[in-house]
Amino acid sequence: MGINEYLEVYKGKKVLITGHTGFKGSWLSIWLKSLGADVIGIALDPYTEKDNFVLSDIANKINDYRGDIRNLEAFSKIVEQEKPEILFHLAAQPLVLESYQNPVYTFETNILGTVNVLEAFRNSKTLATGVFITSDKCYENKEWVWGYRESDEMGGYDPYSSSKGAAELVINSYRNSFFKDNCKNIASARAGNVIGGGDWSPHRIVVDIISAIERGETIELRNPYSTRPWQHVLEPLGGYLLLGAKMMHEKGNYCEAWNFGPESSNVLSVENLTVELIKEFGKGEWIDKSQNQQLHEAGLLALDINKARIKLNWKPVLDFQETIKYTVDWYKRYNDNNIYDLCMQQIKNYTYKWNLRS
Repeated sequence: MGINEYLEVYKGKKVLITGHTGFKGSWLSIWLKSLGADVIGIALDPYTEKDNFVLSDIANKINDYRGDIRNLEAFSKIVEQEKPEILFHLAAQPLVLESYQNPVYTFETNILGTVNVLEAFRNSKTLATGVFITSDKCYENKEWVWGYRESDEMGGYDPYSSSKGAAELVINSYRNSFFKDNCKNIASARAGNVIGGGDWSPHRIVVDIISAIERGETIELRNPYSTRPWQHVLEPLGGYLLLGAKMMHEKGNYCEAWNFGPESSNVLSVENLTVELIKEFGKGEWIDKSQNQQLHEAGLLALDINKARIKLNWKPVLDFQETIKYTVDWYKRYNDNNIYDLCMQQIKNYTYKWNLRS
């Protein structure tokens, strides 16, 4: 069965996305809308007026709500009112450096917020399938060269990473305690370092690079020699959608944790990423601004994706050069193009490549 056949299951379904105003959430909203889903979004305001959510005008194509997942009563009220059937939970405080500045908010959002979403899911009469997104940083990072498997230890040095490890424990507890023997299915998903068009969040490497280039300034790299599993935003989103579809096709199966990272050839240094972005953009230069006293960030991190490859028949579609090309294409064109059409063009190109590699 090709990817298009699997994803047809979303047509006509009411799908709730938390964090739909964010980078990944906006792309997921556009993709699900194109599949014929009735999309409901609950999130805080977008970060900037240049965000993919704003420029794509996806808010006017879905049921768009502002809300904070830390407020269980308000969140549950929207769920009860809209009666969604499927949930993708992406809402989070997503930044490592921000977590050092606001640890309480980070823990409240990423742990207690996840508890609230799980409670609303548990009490909903209509929600039956839920995909809960955490992070590759949920693992106890030993800075080794091997990719982390889904069964490896949860952990986290900084508040963000530990909040994601804790969220995974919460999700697993709810799965074991409440969803083992009924008709509700939940799974968790962990992606790599996701890049692509439309992200303007602070402390993001691609955002820092693009912003510096647009201002005509030299790019300053905090950790040029740290390695990350770089992947385009459509890669993990395709994994989430495939996982949700398979959970609906085969009730009771796939209710576990999954890694959706890139191939090992995409695990490269920040310097490699910067050099290739500059080359594709056609201008820019960088300098090393790393300091010994700066806040701790992981130096080496990768995911083992064999489980998703074997059990879900999922695999990455874009190599590193294609990932760079898709990303730069958006940032080069966002000022003078219809962004919704641009996103749809990239989604169609991506699914075409996916079907060729299936």
